[in-house]
Amino acid sequence: MLPKFFDRERELKWLESIYSETGFKLAVIYGRRRVGKTELIKQFIKDKKGVYILSTDESLDENIKSFKEKFYKITKKDYFQKLHIVSFYDLFKYLTKEIDNEKIVVAIDEFPYLLSLKKGILSLFQKIIDENLIDTNIKLIICGSSMSMMENDVLGYKSPLYGRNVSSWKLSPFNFREVSKIVDNIEKACEVYFIYGGVPYYLRFYNKNKGLMENIISSFLTKGRNLYDEPLILLREEFRESRVYRLILKYISLGYKSLGKLCSATGLEKSNLSKYLSSLEEVGIIRHVIPLGMKRKGIYEVSDPLFRFWFKFVYPYRDKLEIGNIESVEKLIYSQLNAYFGYCFEYLIEERLTYMQIPELENFTHIYKWWYKDKEIDVVGLNNDTKEILFVECKWQNKVDARKTIKELGDAAKYVKWYNDERKESYALFAKDFKEKINKYNGKKVYCFDLKDLMKK
Repeated sequence: MLPKFFDRERELKWLESIYSETGFKLAVIYGRRRVGKTELIKQFIKDKKGVYILSTDESLDENIKSFKEKFYKITKKDYFQKLHIVSFYDLFKYLTKEIDNEKIVVAIDEFPYLLSLKKGILSLFQKIIDENLIDTNIKLIICGSSMSMMENDVLGYKSPLYGRNVSSWKLSPFNFREVSKIVDNIEKACEVYFIYGGVPYYLRFYNKNKGLMENIISSFLTKGRNLYDEPLILLREEFRESRVYRLILKYISLGYKSLGKLCSATGLEKSNLSKYLSSLEEVGIIRHVIPLGMKRKGIYEVSDPLFRFWFKFVYPYRDKLEIGNIESVEKLIYSQLNAYFGYCFEYLIEERLTYMQIPELENFTHIYKWWYKDKEIDVVGLNNDTKEILFVECKWQNKVDARKTIKELGDAAKYVKWYNDERKESYALFAKDFKEKINKYNGKKVYCFDLKDLMKK
């Protein structure tokens, strides 16, 4: 469904701005596996004199051979292939002599593999930059998928590169607005986003010529197919103790969302569990939600759409899927899918409000969840300057009764403690469609948005 390269206009503009500057420049691109870093780099250098080098975890010698071959291709100097050297430093020294002051791009992908092979590789590259590259017109791009290594080892304050003139970009999955450009039907776009999320690689496996359940079966439920093992692979590549992270995600998906409940379910000590949770947050797989009015506690939720779907509907039934019993899992998913989409719809509306993608509600600059005992409001928006508060209800349903829904929402809103005597209240309803849209209730402003309205935003 998705072309090999799509969108990324902001990222390309950023890279072009670096390329347009005079002198040596260092750019660091990082982001989770499959998010599209490699395609971004290749798209950027396709019309420039440059070289793309993919690092491996084989050995330093094998990587140096690869560098020699790439440097030969960019300089057309045969001796690079025959050089009997085992040093990146010497390789770059020869390269700078050959290119003189010519503007070229050197992109090193999966740089963390080099870090894992040689601990002092960053100090070596610092030396390469200081002694060989600093007076050139080379644009060096360092790229990697290991979030922890890129953020801590490459960009962290202990890194030899810290404090230098380094430009960095964390590449994120597409948000819903970008995904909706690919799928022409707004309801289908929502459903695709709820399951595949915004990671370009995952979106490629959605076939618009098949029904939704057919796509789920072919992508997720069939052993050996594209996304059957994907979350397990990502966890193994990103974390050493992938088993522990899998356990945590399993129990969050089962409803053990507070720190205390997760400690009891997993058997992990609170301090250790907090570290694992922080790592999952950094990668963007989970999030910590603290409701409006609270400063601590809160709950943990699986925020990545594909992980959320996979741990709810695939992982618990792996025993059935391993022996090819797809039909029973298909029936279970089908019976729960609409309710699940209702849960995902809340995430989508919260995302769009956070990104200020609904013009009528842009003045609400702080977006929260809220719950208290048995009462809950899907989303609450605040404007601290004007003391305006927005109460939001999301319903993945047709023919929603707006008046009834607003009344229920207003009853819950009375329990929200925030400038109660001064605030100006308004309401927003989001649904597939309504019996009748309204714009006022008890003298307060009401916004009703159906899917057609969302398509225009």
